[in-house]
Amino acid sequence: MPDLTGKRILVTGAAQGLGAAIARHCAGHGADVLLMDRDAQGLRATTADCARARAVQVDLSDADATARAIADLVTAPVDVLVHNAAILKVEPVEAVTLATFQATLNVGLQAGFQLTQALWPAMRARGGTLIFVSSRSGIEGFHSETAYCAAKHALEGFSKCLAMEGEAHGIASHTITPGMAMHTPMSETNYTPELRAKWVDPIRLAPAFAWLSATPRMALSGQRLNAWDLSMEHPE
Repeated sequence: MPDLTGKRILVTGAAQGLGAAIARHCAGHGADVLLMDRDAQGLRATTADCARARAVQVDLSDADATARAIADLVTAPVDVLVHNAAILKVEPVEAVTLATFQATLNVGLQAGFQLTQALWPAMRARGGTLIFVSSRSGIEGFHSETAYCAAKHALEGFSKCLAMEGEAHGIASHTITPGMAMHTPMSETNYTPELRAKWVDPIRLAPAFAWLSATPRMALSGQRLNAWDLSMEHPE
C-alpha cells in the first residue's frame, strides 16, 4: 500500500466521478487533499469523506476565479497535482458555440496551465508530480467532439513539455487515460450501450493515482499512462 502521509495532493473535478474517487482513495492512504470543483454540493460530499481535506468551489473556465481559488487553497507547497476537470459536450461542429469551445479549452488546458505555474516554484525546490487526465480523445479524433479533442490533444503536448522542463528538478509530468470505460456522470450521457455494459466504478482506477503520488516516477515522466493497467499492477 502506498503511504501518502504528509503528501499534499490537489485534485480538480473532485465533486464526483473519477476526481472524487481519487480524492477519497488518496485521503484514505493518509494524504491531505485540496479539492476544486464548480459543484458545491458534490464538493461538500467528497470533502466530508476525506479526513484531511480543504475545498474551494470554482468555475475553472474563468481565469480570474481560478487564480483566486488557487490563492485561497494553496497556502503551502503541493506535492501532486491531479488535473481531472473537463467539459465534454458532444455536438457537431456547426452547433458548437464560441462560448462552449472556449470553456472546454479553458477548463482542460488554461486551468491546467494556471495550476502548474502556481505550483511550479515549490516543486522546483522539492520535486513533485503533475498528472493530467487525458483520454483516447487526446490522440484520436471523434465525431462531434471538436472542442474536447482539441483540449485533450493540447494537454498531451503540454505535459510532454513540462516533463522536459521538470526533469532537472525532480518534477514528473504524466498524462493518464482511464484505460477502461468508467461509470461517471459524464459517461452516462456519452457512452454507447456497448461501453456501458462493461464500465467500472472509478474507484477501481484510483490506485494508479495513489501509486504515482507516492513519489515522483521520473522514469515514466513525459509518458501517457493507462490507469487500469497501473491499478492492476499496484492495487491496494
